[in-house]
Amino acid sequence: MNKYKTLREEAYEANMEIKRKKLAIYTWGNSSAFDPDMSVFAIKPSGVDYESLKPKLMVVIDLYGNVVDGNLKPSSDTKTHLVLYREFSQLGIRGITHTHSTYATAWAQAARPVPIFGTTHADHGTNEIPCTDFMSEEKTKNNYELETGNLIIDTFKQKKLNPAHTNMVLTAGHGPFTWGNNAALSVYNSVVMEEICKMAFITLSLNPLAKPLPEHIIKKHWERKHGEDAYYGQNHRQNNIDKKALF
Repeated sequence: MNKYKTLREEAYEANMEIKRKKLAIYTWGNSSAFDPDMSVFAIKPSGVDYESLKPKLMVVIDLYGNVVDGNLKPSSDTKTHLVLYREFSQLGIRGITHTHSTYATAWAQAARPVPIFGTTHADHGTNEIPCTDFMSEEKTKNNYELETGNLIIDTFKQKKLNPAHTNMVLTAGHGPFTWGNNAALSVYNSVVMEEICKMAFITLSLNPLAKPLPEHIIKKHWERKHGEDAYYGQNHRQNNIDKKALF
């Protein structure tokens, strides 16, 4: 059995979820899965449409950018994924997704961060969705995909954002990137990001002067799902409920 079989299957399923959730058309978009023990990630091959995709076609790359297994050319965005894994993997990030989903890409093309207008956004983050600056002409002429990764890293450093808490970003003029503790979660975050961007667009369409959600409401919605005393869902402490009543 090929030692990369499980990693390839994880990457394949994540890429097929991009298609299922209608985050990309044709060959647009890509997702990758990272194995920290082997220091490699599996990623979608370049230019292969989703209908033709198979687990065995996933390309395995090391953190130096070398193809260690696979016969096809990897995604053109591979070096962006590589940079993000180099910088973020110590935070437990094991999956990255890039799409050209309509609303998120529209915000990226407008080069605008996405404010927290409502509790849906606050449930998934306490910061606006950041947007990078446009890449400089000099860096564009360099290694474009590598510099895209560097641009994301620089943006998080400048804004003092924790990528473990802010798991999505817009690259100006380009599109969205998301990540998570595995490849499936990185796609989930892409779905969430697209919906948040859609809601924000509609909000501004209805009220161009709309203000971000007050900080105390943002904090409340984040902490009820992710805080020390979180009570949303079935896996947190039921502070005010007799658990025996649940059975």
